[in-house]
Amino acid sequence: MRRTRMGVLAAGHAGVDFYQGAVPAMIPFLVAERHYGYVAASGLVLAATLLSSIVQPLFGLLADRLRLAWLIPVSMLAAGAGIGLVGPAGSYPLTWLAVALSGLGVAAYHPESARLARAASGGGHVAMSWFSLGGNLGFALAPLLVTPLLAAGGVGASPLLVVPALLGCVLTVAAMRAVGGRGAGGRPRVVAVRDDWAAFTRLALVMAARSIAYIGLSAFVALYAGGGASGAAALFAQFAGGAVGTVLGGALAARWGRVRTLRLAYALAVPAVAGVVLVPGPGVHVFAAAAGLALYVPFSLHVTLGQDYLPGHAGTASGVTLGLAVSAGGAVSPLIGALAEATSLRVALACLVAMPLLAWFLSRPLVEPAVSVPEPKT
Repeated sequence: MRRTRMGVLAAGHAGVDFYQGAVPAMIPFLVAERHYGYVAASGLVLAATLLSSIVQPLFGLLADRLRLAWLIPVSMLAAGAGIGLVGPAGSYPLTWLAVALSGLGVAAYHPESARLARAASGGGHVAMSWFSLGGNLGFALAPLLVTPLLAAGGVGASPLLVVPALLGCVLTVAAMRAVGGRGAGGRPRVVAVRDDWAAFTRLALVMAARSIAYIGLSAFVALYAGGGASGAAALFAQFAGGAVGTVLGGALAARWGRVRTLRLAYALAVPAVAGVVLVPGPGVHVFAAAAGLALYVPFSLHVTLGQDYLPGHAGTASGVTLGLAVSAGGAVSPLIGALAEATSLRVALACLVAMPLLAWFLSRPLVEPAVSVPEPKT
């Protein structure tokens, strides 16, 4: 029963994070049809993540105090509606607002859903990695669905992209009823372990560096690989590598521990990101997959580490960890775009190599926290 619930929650997670992957997949078509430059294109990535950086931690604070289970399905619909409105929006300001609406929906979804998933999983690293895998599969499927749809119907076909949100909403509501909504509603159980804000702050800096590398790469790897089918394949390779990395991260953490696993992942991410920039031809796709894998091994580990560093503020921890997963990279993406226009896209992407190295360095003092997992009330 627990596996079934986690599988359904993971499918719902895929329905939401599909829209994070849809934005970079749509960029080559927006550049071609509406003649956006690198800065304008990266501004849309910022729109998808700006509200997350501000609002998602606030949703986490509310989740620590109020019953907000209803927010999960509502936020899923908002995420889909925003991307669906990109085509009809037409002008750049309206397109930016539509993408921002989708980002707001994504921001509202994650804190409550992460706490629900943690309660439903019983705190297991592998089970949480499967929940995170759902989000990565949504990322990975986005270019496979968005590219042929927009290639056939243009950006105007974007309203059809609302379908994953509708399906994910139905599945998630069913899982919430199975759990009884208790993992996401009401006040969380008080735990005896003290909050470690210093360790959590360091973890947040690690996640910010990781986000800049991953989101910066995903925003431009399709253009760097030449756009079209080759660009979609490169983006899919990165997202698919992330999906594999998420499951691998849970398994490795169960054997070696979370902190040791994330340090190793960031060390391996340095040559992987460098390979995307330095290795020509088909090597771009191989190293895009390797970079996605290495940068996503720590993803679900960040979430559970954050919750265990702040056991008394699990909603806040989820909001910050999942918010920083995309927002820091989105905020820096316009700078990467500006650097690409001033120099070249290759030079701009080469700067991303420093980010996993910084994440590795910042993670060195981290230690495994005490674990205290709230159980669903019966």
